Amino acid sequence: MGKNQRKSATGTVTTFGRGAVRATPDLMRITVSIESRAEQVALAYGQAGARVGAVTEALRAHGIPGSDIATGGLSVRTETIWTEGQGNRITGYLATTDLTVVLREIGPDADPGPAEVIADCVEAGGDDVRLGGLALSVADQAGLLAQARDAAWDDALAKAAQYAVRASRVLGPVIEITENTASPVPVAPRLMAVSAPAGGAPVPIEAGETEISANVRATWQLD
Repeated sequence: MGKNQRKSATGTVTTFGRGAVRATPDLMRITVSIESRAEQVALAYGQAGARVGAVTEALRAHGIPGSDIATGGLSVRTETIWTEGQGNRITGYLATTDLTVVLREIGPDADPGPAEVIADCVEAGGDDVRLGGLALSVADQAGLLAQARDAAWDDALAKAAQYAVRASRVLGPVIEITENTASPVPVAPRLMAVSAPAGGAPVPIEAGETEISANVRATWQLD
């Protein structure tokens, strides 16, 4: 009889916990594209190469190493126009390529700051430069995720302990833990834009914040 009573008294409690950590981004990835038009393939290709070289030199002048500059997306295509009675006619050629650049000094005390670096890229590349956007991140994402996990666990444990007290029970050993982590998301993002025309002041850039969160589902035995 006593054994059956102990069996009927067993049970579990399952709770969900969430933890989040906010941090100021310390890495910036920008995409600088080059679009060069010319009447001949070789001219378009050569002009694009010269523009890329100029932008790369501007970046290296700011101390950005080659390992943080990646070239990709090289292509040359025809540009055509359709006219009545003649169909499509080739009017020129467009050579395009992209540079992905990692900036590791983006804080308020950075000299030069990211706005100045971007402005110099635009000036070096001239009218062939296109800015394809930027992304902010935190270098020590693993450390921030560990903090978010701790906070998520504390949240789940506090809920489980509260339920156990309300049920006049005591938390026993953990039976199961399931984690669901979320990718960093921007919090209150602030616009980061291109520079002003040659000779003008760079457009200010602000980092805003990034949030890393963790969610956990945990089940305890109730004694």
